[in-house]
Amino acid sequence: MGGVERVLAASAVITDDAGRVLLVLRGEEPEKGCWSVPGGSAEPGETPAQTARREAWEETGLHVEIGQELWTVDVPTGDGRVFEIHDFAATVTAGNLTPGDDADDARWFTPDELTQVPLTTSLLDYLALAGIVPAR
Repeated sequence: MGGVERVLAASAVITDDAGRVLLVLRGEEPEKGCWSVPGGSAEPGETPAQTARREAWEETGLHVEIGQELWTVDVPTGDGRVFEIHDFAATVTAGNLTPGDDADDARWFTPDELTQVPLTTSLLDYLALAGIVPAR
């Protein structure tokens, strides 16, 4: 009997001085068509922080500085795997916002705007718990 395959992944929770959060529109499953923080699976030898930095660049065209880890969440994929996702605070250091990789779009959202678009499961709860958006 095999155990669950754990897939290491990481995301960047990118915020700006105005309190906005940068999200990407998922172009692939899971949760295609929902907005989420840029992220993805780690490559061999990468730390979670390195993964978050690379994924932010690939999905937004922005270079970011990775800060503290905000939360970790396990997301079952339904096919026997579980994504262990580490989410890090991040700020933009350079680049021009351009959606890329598997992101269909990328844009900044105010906390109020976040309640008006489809977000990935529990994202708003995690953003509130981390103090990034006000609790509702």
